[in-house]
This record gives sequence, structure tokens and C-alpha cells, in this order.
Amino acid sequence: MLDYLKDLNPVTLAILATLFTWGMTALGAALVFTQKNVNQKFLDGMLGFAGGVMIAASFWSLLSPAIDMAESGFLPKWVPAAVGFMLGGLFLWGVDKILPHLHPGSSMDTAEGINPKKKKRSTLLVLAITLHNIPEGLAVGVAFGAVAAGLDSSTITSALALAIGIGIQNFPEGVAVAMPLRREGMSRKKSFMYGQFSGMVEPIAAIIGVLAVTLIQPILPFALSFAAGAMIFVVAEEVIPGSQEEGNKDLASLTLMTGFTVMMILDVALG
Repeated sequence: MLDYLKDLNPVTLAILATLFTWGMTALGAALVFTQKNVNQKFLDGMLGFAGGVMIAASFWSLLSPAIDMAESGFLPKWVPAAVGFMLGGLFLWGVDKILPHLHPGSSMDTAEGINPKKKKRSTLLVLAITLHNIPEGLAVGVAFGAVAAGLDSSTITSALALAIGIGIQNFPEGVAVAMPLRREGMSRKKSFMYGQFSGMVEPIAAIIGVLAVTLIQPILPFALSFAAGAMIFVVAEEVIPGSQEEGNKDLASLTLMTGFTVMMILDVALG
């Protein structure tokens, strides 16, 4: 199976991987067809788990390979990782300032029907999760681009582990969008469509990432670190606060550690 995947075009691999992660977002959003509400502790625990996965993926699948790759460059090997990491965080910070949004897990006013104010809040919530998925898709694309570049520190299995980990954490993100919309009175079909739509940007971001690093290989350590910085910013700014807003701090912290452990095992075992 791995030999077959190695023969595929890196863009094709990145698209296939992010179609999987998008599918996991849709699977989470599909819960609206079976129930109107999800237990808040369950949702907060899943968000915490998602944060742990993203933190682990940022280091093992992105930052660590970036540092290894930089050893052959003319700059100190810590420079690309440090610069790229900070640029990724600053980029997401700038996007947050330009595009207003809601934290995932934020409470939303409930009432019969959907008034214009609620429509706006719904749009902001969808936008928040969509913003999360941009660095995730970029990370997958860059990871497969690194494999295509033939770098020893990047393997097809580690790129697959990253895609699997992001797919796992996309499930609660789909829930986090679709369920609040359903609670507001939106139809099941529309709630699902908005929920899965937030993952649609991942294949697009992946294509951008893989093309960038395959066409301009010297930027690869910076690109990997940029994706890591963007994901860590999302975790610190959105995922962790969203998982603890309802007071389930201990649960969210423990599930975050569980998510970190699962992603670490995936990356180390498969990589």
C-alpha cells in the first residue's frame, strides 16, 4: 500500500489526505441527523482532545522535521524553525483581527427561529472553524511536499500520521459547528451543510502548501514551521479556551493530554 502511495503525485496525495480530513469534519457534523444536542462535557472533552492532537502534530510532524532539514542550510538550524513558527502565529493573529469570529464552544443565544443577529453569530462560528482548518490543510500539504522533495526527515508514513491525527480532531470541530446551529432552530440539513463546509478549505490549503514547497524547496523548513505556528496559535487562542468556557477544565486538560499522547504514538510508530 505504501509503495503504491509513494508512486502518486504529491498533489494527489495531499488532496486524498485532506478529503479524508474533510470527511471526518462532515462525519462530526452528521450527528445533527441523530440528535439535537450533544452533552457539553462530551463536546468539551473532544475539543480538548483536538487541541492535544494539534500540539503533538505541530512538533513531531512539522517543527522537528523543519529543524532537521535546516541542518544543511547556511543559517543556524534554529532560525528557520523560529522565524517560520512566529510568522505562522502572527499570520493567524492578523487574520483574527481582520475577520471577526466566535470561539468554538462559545454559548449562543437560544430562541425559536433564527433572527438576523443569530444568522450573523452562526456565520462567525462557521468562520472560526474554517480559519482553524486553513493551517491544518496547509500542514498536510507541506508534509506531503516534503516527502516529494525526498528529504530523509520526512516520510510517507509520518505525513499519513499527520493526516490521520488531523482527521481525528476534525470530528469534534464538525460537531462544534453543526450542533449550535441545530440548537438555534436551523434545519438538520442546513446545520450539516454549514458544519461540513468548514472543512472544505483543507484540500485547497493543502494544494497551496504542497505546490509551494515542491516548487520552491528552500522554503520548506520555513513552511513546515509556519504551519506549526499557525496550528499552535489556533490551539491557544481558540481550542483550549473553547473547551473550558463551560467550566470543564479538568476534563478538557486530561483529554488534551490524551490527544497529545495518541498523536505522538501515531507519529512515532508510523514515522
